[in-house]
Amino acid sequence: MSKALSERPQVQEFSAQQENIHEIKKTTCCIVGAGPAGAFLALLLARQGVPVILLEAHKDFAREFRGDTIHPSILEEMQKLGLAERLLQLPHTRAYNVQFHMGERQLTFDDFRRLKSPYPYIMKLSQVRFLNFLVEEARQYPHFQLVMGARVERLLEEEGNIHGIRYRTPEGEVEVQATLTIGADGRFSWTRRLAHMAPITLSPPLDFLWFHLPRHESDPHSEAVELHFAPGMFIILLDRGDKWQVGCAISKGTYQQVRQAGIEALQREVESCVPWFADRVEHLDSWKQVSLLSIESSRLERWHRPGLLLIGDAAHVMSPIGSVGINLAIQDAIAAANLLTRPLLDQTLSESDLAAVQRRRELRTRIAQGWVGLIQQQIVKSLNARMPFQLPPIARLLLRAPVIGTIPTRITALGCWQERIKPRLLRPASKL
Repeated sequence: MSKALSERPQVQEFSAQQENIHEIKKTTCCIVGAGPAGAFLALLLARQGVPVILLEAHKDFAREFRGDTIHPSILEEMQKLGLAERLLQLPHTRAYNVQFHMGERQLTFDDFRRLKSPYPYIMKLSQVRFLNFLVEEARQYPHFQLVMGARVERLLEEEGNIHGIRYRTPEGEVEVQATLTIGADGRFSWTRRLAHMAPITLSPPLDFLWFHLPRHESDPHSEAVELHFAPGMFIILLDRGDKWQVGCAISKGTYQQVRQAGIEALQREVESCVPWFADRVEHLDSWKQVSLLSIESSRLERWHRPGLLLIGDAAHVMSPIGSVGINLAIQDAIAAANLLTRPLLDQTLSESDLAAVQRRRELRTRIAQGWVGLIQQQIVKSLNARMPFQLPPIARLLLRAPVIGTIPTRITALGCWQERIKPRLLRPASKL
């Protein structure tokens, strides 16, 4: 589409009484979802003087997250923005590799110290702290506005063009009229549903049970992302400093069966997979401590409509098994900022600009999803057959290959081709 979106017919403005609209706002870019992708993109746009409103459905960030990893590629871009050192001052732990534990056997995968990076590790930082860090930095720029507790209810559409959203507040609906609306609201994206854009499922789904167990001083010092396997069992361990965050995979649709077997049966399964948890599994004594998360890998064939772009998990849902979801989402945000900042400032944005973002990111996403999908398929096979996990043949080959063996590491740490913030976007506009 060659016609600029800014040249579309003017939106007809109804009175607040007619439409029960409490307030009407106008902006250049409205981002739905203040997760890593949305918050990072809002910061990059606001730094360049693009008026941006960031909407978050929750009233605060103080909730449970499952993806609390920041990869070397993101730390390198934070360094360019002058933010890396302050970010590293926040309480965090570091993972220098990924370790597969299969009974007595241990394999080290993704050794990030082999990378030529000033940050050869995955930073394990509470996502609550990370999001607060990003929005506090963005608040220093006059063109940024954050609205918490904003539940989007509809897209504003005229003649096939999206020109904003409406969200509900206790006082009534608020209308945001925007040149560009970006859906960055995650794997269950409401923006995607409102736009009638259905993703394609790529790999067999899994269900994950998430809970915490105490961390003891005598526990192994973890400088890795820990993946533990036993016949019919797969567990992800994330070191949270004073506790372990545990993700326990179960076959899709078996949650009720697991519950009926009782919490004691789950305790025994966890202990069989991670034997040194034997002295603390009793702390998991209620299903109220357990949250269920459905895991799938999917992506949209088309990430955009006139006036609307989806990024991150809203466009391509990533499995947490590869720990690459946040990395890919933020790199989507970097690509979007690189390609869209100038058209937004010049008021020349067209759908071809949005298509350029998808073209830039799609192959990178497909490769990452394909690699993680191989592992996930093998995990599903192991769970369903209650048999020991075996790495896919291509993964075993890469582990033995001295040169090409760095490819999975680069995909995890940097992405297939690292997105870098363009130099012209590094100089910020005036702060408040």
